[in-house]
Amino acid sequence: MSDKFHEWQAVIGLEIHVQLNTKSKLFSVAPNRFGDEPNVNITEVCTGQPGALPVLNEEALKKAILFGLAINGKISQFSTFDRKSYFYPDSPRNFQITQFDNPIVQGGTIIADVNGKTKEFKVHHAHIEDDAGMLKHFSTFAGVDYNRAGVPLIEVVSEPCMHSSKEASAYAMALKAIMQYINASDCNMEEGSLRVDVNISVRPKNEKKLRNKIEIKNLNSFAFIEAAIELEIQRQISLYTENPHEDMNKLIPPSTYRYDPSKKELILMRRKETSDDYRYFPEPDLVPIILAPSYIEEIKKTLPELPHERFKRYVSELGLSEYNASILVNDKKLADYFEEALKIAPNAKNLCNWITVEFFGRLKENQTLFSLNIPSNHIAKLVNMVDKGTITGKIAKSVADEMILKPILDPEEIVKMNPDFQPIADTSIIEPLVDQVIKENPQAVQDYKAGKTKAFASLIGQVMKLTKGKSSPDVVNALLKKKLDQ
Repeated sequence: MSDKFHEWQAVIGLEIHVQLNTKSKLFSVAPNRFGDEPNVNITEVCTGQPGALPVLNEEALKKAILFGLAINGKISQFSTFDRKSYFYPDSPRNFQITQFDNPIVQGGTIIADVNGKTKEFKVHHAHIEDDAGMLKHFSTFAGVDYNRAGVPLIEVVSEPCMHSSKEASAYAMALKAIMQYINASDCNMEEGSLRVDVNISVRPKNEKKLRNKIEIKNLNSFAFIEAAIELEIQRQISLYTENPHEDMNKLIPPSTYRYDPSKKELILMRRKETSDDYRYFPEPDLVPIILAPSYIEEIKKTLPELPHERFKRYVSELGLSEYNASILVNDKKLADYFEEALKIAPNAKNLCNWITVEFFGRLKENQTLFSLNIPSNHIAKLVNMVDKGTITGKIAKSVADEMILKPILDPEEIVKMNPDFQPIADTSIIEPLVDQVIKENPQAVQDYKAGKTKAFASLIGQVMKLTKGKSSPDVVNALLKKKLDQ
């Protein structure tokens, strides 16, 4: 990147839409379910039939309050709904029911780890709204699927407090983890359960005011978030530096773009609307939400251990590196899997390494530990077998290969069934090999006697090599030490 880019600062804010995993939709009894045949999960409310009246889903409200409490936001004891008017085929009512003037959550903080540093990002507000339907394009026609129309959303609006693509993706990952930990959403980005809109402007580092921003809509992966932000930052800086005498507002007019991952480019969708274009006004069919402090307090009691709290515990109590702790914590399902295995295998560092390195490295494309149904206690048993010296690390790697091929098999059974996986503990077999290694490595023997501990490890390695990694490390260690000290 040229020097001119280092003289500029990006200012980034995110609007993240999260579909809530309630059984029914936000204002109707229609099922909230992904993947069904088009237009089967609908009622007269979802399709905007005349006279149909919305009724608020209390479970969606509870999940929104729980999220607000998780980020230490202020829960509004008085909040209201508004109509946001727009005309598009996927909106059967020609308006969205949202919260414009009085959102359910105000303020809050999301803690994320960026390049090994813990940072706090401020949330402006979070509000409840219903989703639109989905346009589906075919070769000769387009259709509208209203199954998604009316699905409950929380839209979380950050302050413009991020200054790099890494910070933005870290914030989004942390928010996703919070939603999963409080069981508000599955956050499946491929299915559209979590969608990110990015707002970006740039300014010289010595400038305080904000310049015009560009919005990039519906980013559905963290890699795309980073790639789109990088492109837009470079585009804006280039426009400003190459046209220093042009009107800034004409150079970068407020606009909405989308990111094309196949072409790796941003495509203009439309010039930016203002709030006046949406003609917001109070929703006449819904009464205000009035919450008693006791109601909020009862919901607060259900808060689980949150991602950053778990991260700190993994680092301070279990001794995991910040990198490994982040890998686990950012995937709640994986962290829960680790927690279950930890009940059996107390060596947290080794357990983490086997889960996140050894087994992940053996997975093929589209495979996961969960799709293979490898029980967490099986990996825990394997780790214990290595720690106790029942099998060597090399044998354990071969056992792991078998566990991937036959996920239902217990590692202890795999070892019993295969003679090649039985470690050699017979001293009558190992002792001659120890003698051979001592004879063939006089320099290493001298180094050991001179106090160089690495020499001892080297000699052990030579014996293990002769037995193809199958001899018991404890037996080799004891025999070698005894002979060298004589």
